Amino acid sequence: MSALADDAAAQPAGRTGAEPSRLFAGFAGALRASGVAVPTGAVITFSEAAGLVGLENPARLYWAGMATLVRRPEDVDVYRRVFAAFWGAVAVPCGVSEVHQSVTVALDDDESDADGGDEMSEADGDVKALRWSSLEVLAERDLSGLSEEEWLEANRLISAMKVSTDLRPSRRMRASRRRRGRYPDLRSTMRDNIRHGGTPIRRAWREQVERPRKMVFLLDVSGSMDSYARAMARFAHAAVASRRAGSVEVFTVGTRLSRVTREMAKTDPEVALRQVASAVPDWSGGTRLGESIGEFNQKWGVRGMARGAVVVICSDGWDRGDPEVMDAEMARLARVAHKVIWVNPLKATPGYAPLARGMAAALAHVDVFVDGHSVSSLQQLARLVVGQARTPD
Repeated sequence: MSALADDAAAQPAGRTGAEPSRLFAGFAGALRASGVAVPTGAVITFSEAAGLVGLENPARLYWAGMATLVRRPEDVDVYRRVFAAFWGAVAVPCGVSEVHQSVTVALDDDESDADGGDEMSEADGDVKALRWSSLEVLAERDLSGLSEEEWLEANRLISAMKVSTDLRPSRRMRASRRRRGRYPDLRSTMRDNIRHGGTPIRRAWREQVERPRKMVFLLDVSGSMDSYARAMARFAHAAVASRRAGSVEVFTVGTRLSRVTREMAKTDPEVALRQVASAVPDWSGGTRLGESIGEFNQKWGVRGMARGAVVVICSDGWDRGDPEVMDAEMARLARVAHKVIWVNPLKATPGYAPLARGMAAALAHVDVFVDGHSVSSLQQLARLVVGQARTPD
């Protein structure tokens, strides 16, 4: 029996005053602790069903939970034990005495009406409100533990991100609309003042054209990164699809280096990722990280692709190669790149230290070291790429 269910069973049977929202959330937590996968949406549906059948009838409440919370036959026995331990010791909350107690469920999401709270406060009768932000909960969840339904929602959130780099001055010049500037436009000044005999009464100026910096992704698709590789690939596709981004190149790193920019150019992210998986023969294989970065430097990086670019390396740092090769190639990459960002999902693990040989060798040449274990951390990464967020310690 789970610890949460045991704690609930240890409570006195006469406990009163518990809010329905606390009971529903506690029951869902007890099921999760016992090994039953309970998505947030299922808890909300159970709350609505419990409001219709009433909380004082254990049989009706039991079948309401069975219909909304249990999805696998092997979870039925676990659900039965947790239900008996949890609801058997919890008294009916004060004020809930009618069979059809109304429980109003309010979702705090982007589509909610801003005036919804005022309308709810003016409602007549005894209304219990359960406020639950499913998007906020999902954004903080570790990507390796999501169910298929949660993956679909997480993919939608990642694809909606606006990923772009900061602007840099280019060599091209254009006419400036300002009355004063840094670069005088002599030709335009003489042409505009011919009527005045060439006297520069009105002067023209030029200014540099700003363009987004180039962005390069090196995505580790080895077996140790399998739980996070598709989320990182989805993030790279969001950068490729962004109209505000400059030139974006995407490579996969495993036992070999594969350029998948053309496959990532597809508008549909699902089609793009399927083509990437077909084009990469070493997906979920081993890792030769240092040698692959060296191949990138030799063929593309130092020849122009990485010069002045933001290079994002998504990897856990596990490398079978020589750490001295990693150190030399990362130093070479850092000399030509504008910024090197290393995304390591393991960084979010409590007590994590970069003890892997490859990670320890590369860290000295990294400008920003962040975790990418959740949707929220990927949103932070999008702000870091464009320079709109504070660099984490």
